[in-house]
Amino acid sequence: MNYPASSPELDLGSIFPFHLDQFQKDAIASLNAGRSVVVCAPTGSGKTLVGEYAIYRALARGKRVFYTTPLKALSNQKLRDFREKFGFDLVGLLTGDASINREAPILVMTTEIFRNMLYGTPIGQIGISLVDVEAVVLDECHYMNDRQRGTVWEESIIYCPREVQLVALSATVANSDQLTDWLNRVHGPTDLIYSDFRPVPLEFHFCNPKGLFPLLNDNKTKINPRLANRGKRRPGDKGRGGRPEAPGIIYTLSQLQQRDMLPAIYFIFSRRGCDKAVAEVGDLWLVNNDESQVLRRQIDDFLTRNPEAGRSGQIAPLYRGIAAHHAGILPAWKVLVEELFQQGLIKVVFATETLAAGINMPARTTVISTLSKRTDTGHRLLNASEFLQMAGRAGRRGMDLQGHVVTVQTPFEGSKEAAYLATSKPDPLVSQFTPSYGMVLNLLQTHTLEQTRELIERSFGQYMATLHLRPNYDEIAELQAQLEQLQEQIAAVDENEIAIYEKLRQRLKVERQILKTLQQQAQEDRKEQLGMMLGFAVSGTLLSLKGKNITVPSPVPAVLIGKSSDSEQTPYLVCLGRDNRWYVATIEDIVDLYAELPRIDVPPEIVPPPDLIFKPGQIRRGDEQTATVAQQIPESGESLYMAPEVAEQLSRMTAVQEQLEAHPIHKSGNAAAIFKRKARYVELEAELQLLQEHVEQQSQHHWEEFLNLIEILQHFGCLDNLVPTALGQVAAAIRGENELWLGLVLASGELNNLDPHHLAAAIAALVTETPRPDSKVRFDLSNQVVDALAKLRGIRRQMFQMQRRYNVALPIWLEFELIALVEKWALGIEWTELCENTTLDEGDVVRILRRTLDLLSQIPHVPNLPDSLQRNAYRAMQLIDRFPVNEVVE
Repeated sequence: MNYPASSPELDLGSIFPFHLDQFQKDAIASLNAGRSVVVCAPTGSGKTLVGEYAIYRALARGKRVFYTTPLKALSNQKLRDFREKFGFDLVGLLTGDASINREAPILVMTTEIFRNMLYGTPIGQIGISLVDVEAVVLDECHYMNDRQRGTVWEESIIYCPREVQLVALSATVANSDQLTDWLNRVHGPTDLIYSDFRPVPLEFHFCNPKGLFPLLNDNKTKINPRLANRGKRRPGDKGRGGRPEAPGIIYTLSQLQQRDMLPAIYFIFSRRGCDKAVAEVGDLWLVNNDESQVLRRQIDDFLTRNPEAGRSGQIAPLYRGIAAHHAGILPAWKVLVEELFQQGLIKVVFATETLAAGINMPARTTVISTLSKRTDTGHRLLNASEFLQMAGRAGRRGMDLQGHVVTVQTPFEGSKEAAYLATSKPDPLVSQFTPSYGMVLNLLQTHTLEQTRELIERSFGQYMATLHLRPNYDEIAELQAQLEQLQEQIAAVDENEIAIYEKLRQRLKVERQILKTLQQQAQEDRKEQLGMMLGFAVSGTLLSLKGKNITVPSPVPAVLIGKSSDSEQTPYLVCLGRDNRWYVATIEDIVDLYAELPRIDVPPEIVPPPDLIFKPGQIRRGDEQTATVAQQIPESGESLYMAPEVAEQLSRMTAVQEQLEAHPIHKSGNAAAIFKRKARYVELEAELQLLQEHVEQQSQHHWEEFLNLIEILQHFGCLDNLVPTALGQVAAAIRGENELWLGLVLASGELNNLDPHHLAAAIAALVTETPRPDSKVRFDLSNQVVDALAKLRGIRRQMFQMQRRYNVALPIWLEFELIALVEKWALGIEWTELCENTTLDEGDVVRILRRTLDLLSQIPHVPNLPDSLQRNAYRAMQLIDRFPVNEVVE
């Protein structure tokens, strides 16, 4: 491991002239020992200082540091901060469409740009782009949880050369130990630096129409008992429809103002809600005279520079210290709001939760207006991480002794839900790793399929799947051990002998079955015979009794004394048994009749006792007189009658049984155990196979997805023998949500001859998401664009079919509805006129134009495309890239 040696030359006291927290000292010690670190600490606790230390150390050694962030806006903010701290010339920036001072020792970039750099060289090697890079800081590392961006983080960690130290900065997550263990495995020695200490402690409050109350008890472990009891005792606090009433925004703000709890970020989960709140409180003055003058100067200065950026509903409230911040607002205006808020000039910002996830905008107080949010699957309670992310914005280090988090009563949630979230632990990081066409093509450009598989299997997703499947692996090992033990026991007996013995066992089974069948048939035939014979039987005939009415353990030898003629159908038989008992029987009770034996002479005085009722099954004891007759009845033994076929089968069965009993396995007395083991072996084998198939399916999930993408890429001619073709190289060079679709369109030739303003609209069609049904644009699209896009439908249909076949869910956008906006903007229309002709928010229009600009900016660098298309893309960029679409980085 070629890590830098410990560096004694840096004097911490001169770099950071204040007291460092223990976790910061620990992280610095680990870095100096040449180890990577995962720093897990609450928002606002000073994690960034660890990244800054890595920068100071690199500068002192003449090395470089890459500082990566999840969002372009965060990269721009870091550029400004670092220029101020380290000097203008020492900091550079790389984003999709901007490159400023790229050779600088401190290079800020989005994580996606870093990942793309790593694609350029065989994984694990220091390519041209990483020369002299000592450390890479991964800021906001918990973004691995992000559905769209998470994969990029995992790839960056997997592909990063081992000799580069990683400084992963993350909010507190439940499984930081697993993240660190994974880094240890895939990157190199890594220490977890964990702290849940907040330098500015948080106080939780609950606001309802009666006032502002502490949310938790004194130990901060559960709900304030006064709130819990109040809910039970006071049914009169209900609003309309029997539900609790929510306090008004003005009332809530006045509570905060009275207690000196401003400035505040007031989270409302909808853009319309934020705008409505600004309008509702627009007449409040939240700034004093001095602040008002500074505000007015800065706002007027901004509007002089950007006259198109002002909106009537936003300017007046801003002068009074009130603003909204959400994705629908013009980005330039949002930047102004952020800067004024950081100066403490804005007292309340009504923001959607996107503000919590990104830029550095701490406040004294955060207000969370509702504890549930609407998602694709309906309303749900916020999860712990979402709540903590917003709560964590409260409390400014060095400015506030305490941060405040205010939860608000709504008709649907109250103090119980608020207390539950305020005392919850953070959620674990979940892997969002998903292979994409770009990943497949870029990896196969520099790696074999086997090497690629190894890289995919190093993902955090695979690590978590393996952890999750550990009980299954244990069970598989246990089953294999049992099978081995059984195999040993079975192997101790000669397989050939077992086969012979098993054959004999099966044959005996068959012979027994045949005997049983023959006996049943013979019995039925005999019954018929008996019926006839009994008709002629006379007193003194010998027979044996056992049946439905005579329930005895074994047949009783008897002599027929007489027949009663009570019954109309068959007569009852009155018999005397050898046991000197009288029996009344029916034909069903006669087991056998011995016609071949001499009859017994029954004296006439032998008659049934008077109390014997002539009813089947009646039994009475005999007397001394009958005993003399009973003694003459011989023992019946086995039935003297046996059908010849039964006798023959009996001897056949006996012969097999003798063979079986003479076999060594039978003699060992172990036969049952041996066959039980064999049956158990078969059972366990089936169980093991099922379990292995389940584990295989779960653990190979990512690789299966990867192979499916290879199949689709081969179908469209992007891979030849697992090497990217010219078309594959086009798709590999593109960044987007479906690189194959974008590559196929650019290589199709359909866009080659479009004028720049038409090309801009056509490119917008490929990157614009399907709009909401109520979105309208009052411009018509040129026929040239309509025709070019119509010709792409065939490719799109094929792609849909292939993706459906291989169960791939990547978007294939081709949007006709909104893109006339892009054409008009490229033709030079004024911003205000453009926005007046659509129902879209300004922020959404900027987003469409920026996404278009992002793809256009890639086209000149994509190989194997005609010069004319690349030139037109460059011209189209110049047409679009003006205020307020351009991102100004001073």
